[in-house]
Amino acid sequence: MKYVEFSINPTTEFKEQAPIYKDILTADLAEIGFESFVEENNIFKAYALEENFEKSTLNFDYLHGKLYEVKPVIEQNWNEEWEKNYPAIVVEDRCIIRADFHEKPAGIEYDLLIVPKMSFGTGHHETTYLMTSFLMDEDVKNKSVLDMGCGTAILAILAHKKEATYVEAIDIDDWAYENTLENCALNGAESIVCKLGDASLLGDVKYDVILANINRNILLADMPAYSDVLNTGGTIFFSGFYETDVPKIEERANEVGFTLIDKKVKNHWTSLKMKKQ
Repeated sequence: MKYVEFSINPTTEFKEQAPIYKDILTADLAEIGFESFVEENNIFKAYALEENFEKSTLNFDYLHGKLYEVKPVIEQNWNEEWEKNYPAIVVEDRCIIRADFHEKPAGIEYDLLIVPKMSFGTGHHETTYLMTSFLMDEDVKNKSVLDMGCGTAILAILAHKKEATYVEAIDIDDWAYENTLENCALNGAESIVCKLGDASLLGDVKYDVILANINRNILLADMPAYSDVLNTGGTIFFSGFYETDVPKIEERANEVGFTLIDKKVKNHWTSLKMKKQ
């Protein structure tokens, strides 16, 4: 699948109003189809599927006169880019997310190897950190786990390493699907069931734990489908949205039978743990 990248110049006005400005911009971009948000060298970037994006929708008043750019994302060798620009990620001194050219430090409980196939999903985003943190403390041994919107399959692989009986990883992006297969093989986790698609694939399997790190709009739309396949008493983790989105997420979750148990926040990004009553 082809993506477009939105980026905005880090002007003095943008810097002075961050993070409030970024919160508003993230919410508005999510409304018009943007799925992933990162900040690199103080430049705010967002990504959307090319087929879901129309430049005319960027009609926000506060963008008038601002220096921003929208351009196609060029496929490239992310192994090379990642090696040049990104360190390994260590989550709470217990889990490391790394490529094979990074050394594994001593005392790490969970060692996750990935082939960095794309610019986002390599573990550097706050939501991946939060979900990894939650999953490290969740008992998934002998349980069935779904990683919905799996990206590089970091969470699915961690669930496998924590001895989940059955792990399924689903993503709508063909890059992510191919990368999931590679990363599962790299970690000796070939038993993970990998699928290319969206929530329409759900229905035949029931899960004890669901991990859904996607974006606010998709989560709101697909929550009934998640509820249908989560066992009663099961746990679901949500992320991919800002703390300001929590009331809307929680309201929708309550409608489909989920109750909030815990919340984690990192740089305004948020992850929620919920139970199906």
